[in-house]
Amino acid sequence: MKIKATLDRIPGGMMVVPLLLAATINTFFPSALRIGGFTEALFVNSASALIALFLLVAGTQINLRTAKASVAKGVTLLVVKWLLGFLVGLLAFWLADTNGLFLGLAPIAIIGAMTNSNGGMYIAFAGQYGKEEDKAAYPFLALSDGPFLTMVALSVFGAMGFANGLFSPITFVAVLLPLAVGIILGNLDKEMGDFLYKGSDKLVPFFAFALGMGIDFSAIIKGGLSGILLGVMTVLLTGGGLYLLFKLLGWNPIVGAAEGSTAGNAVGTPAAIAAANIAFEPIAQLATVQIAASVVTTSVLLPIFIGFLAKRLEKEPGGLAKYNNKNAADAAQPEPAADR
Repeated sequence: MKIKATLDRIPGGMMVVPLLLAATINTFFPSALRIGGFTEALFVNSASALIALFLLVAGTQINLRTAKASVAKGVTLLVVKWLLGFLVGLLAFWLADTNGLFLGLAPIAIIGAMTNSNGGMYIAFAGQYGKEEDKAAYPFLALSDGPFLTMVALSVFGAMGFANGLFSPITFVAVLLPLAVGIILGNLDKEMGDFLYKGSDKLVPFFAFALGMGIDFSAIIKGGLSGILLGVMTVLLTGGGLYLLFKLLGWNPIVGAAEGSTAGNAVGTPAAIAAANIAFEPIAQLATVQIAASVVTTSVLLPIFIGFLAKRLEKEPGGLAKYNNKNAADAAQPEPAADR
């Protein structure tokens, strides 16, 4: 049975297929793998640990010059994704009907979904299509976790002020530390970096499966068509917008498109906002189910969208390789064979 060959023919197959398989299991047989022991530890609860290890290994391939590129890309992804969500949310507030909805969507759901992204999906796509410096941009994206950036947008609108405890610098440090350890190891001892790097791509299907065990397709039904619309908007507007921007800047555009998702932790954003400002309480429940639907919709739609974009890029002169080769030349360091 040609399992690997089949997965290789599917765009992002090493990430997409395990994720959707796990989501299917979690939707229809949620207790099947939650039996404790090594089984639950690996297939259900391992995503954070495996992603942290993946980041550490990626860090071993980073030098000071590539770190500079990682910072530039990470900040660009964070700021532009927030800006796109902010602008669409502002438009929704302006055009909302008497019920406070725009196209059936709660404006806080739009901001919460579009300013947040699934770091695991970003890491998987950056790992398959990008370079080490693209993976190393991830810690900056962790700043979008939770309701903090949604609060920032709403405070700019004048709808509410900042609330304490919604973002802690230690959270950023906790995400950055595994990458920093990898950078230190790789720069102190290149052989150690090469040793750790070998086979690191094998982590992708395992943390993708664990991510899928947090997805329940029934959320699409609860969120209704408006929730599905929110997911589609998130993929096309934030993923598509960052794709075009990265292409314009000469960076790998697939890495930009990889930000077109909504993370599961965004589901708690409306409740946090309602707790900080009671004026949002009447709409919080609706916003919650709409964001949940966006989480699932983007998990399914983004891999398809990226596969479509990757095929289009491959038809261009030089294909995807020209972006990675350009970045490698800028870093004065050849690209590891595993990423080609």
